[in-house]
Amino acid sequence: MATISCVDDGRGVSPFRVLVVEDYEPFRRFVCSTLGKRTELQVIGEASDGLEAVQKAEELKPDLILFDVGLPTLNGIEAARRIRKLSPESQILFVSQESSSAVVQEALRLGARGYVAKTKARIDLLAAVEVIFQGRRFVSDELAGHIPAELG
Repeated sequence: MATISCVDDGRGVSPFRVLVVEDYEPFRRFVCSTLGKRTELQVIGEASDGLEAVQKAEELKPDLILFDVGLPTLNGIEAARRIRKLSPESQILFVSQESSSAVVQEALRLGARGYVAKTKARIDLLAAVEVIFQGRRFVSDELAGHIPAELG
């Protein structure tokens, strides 16, 4: 895997700041642990529901937000829609067990840069982050058939 370049914020190179939004705590721990293996990534916050995600995104302005779709209080799609307005520079990556064509397409239409199937997270998570920070879109192979050409 190639190295993810860090951000030069004028004060030197700093890691990409990540907000992890997942209601199932064991999976949230897995995501944080996986991201923590890369020195160029820094988890700056966690949220377990959609409303908390919106508040933390507005406050922290992360470089990347990893979202589940099925969140309590406010689902991930709606939370991401609100965050696009509050923190438009934040990149969004969905990591979800929801794999219906309609949901994947809606996530990408609202501006998400990627969509990883939870069943493939062990393999795809860091690859997806790398691709997103290279300015490209990432979708797990098993979901790629759900993506029309204009979203690909």
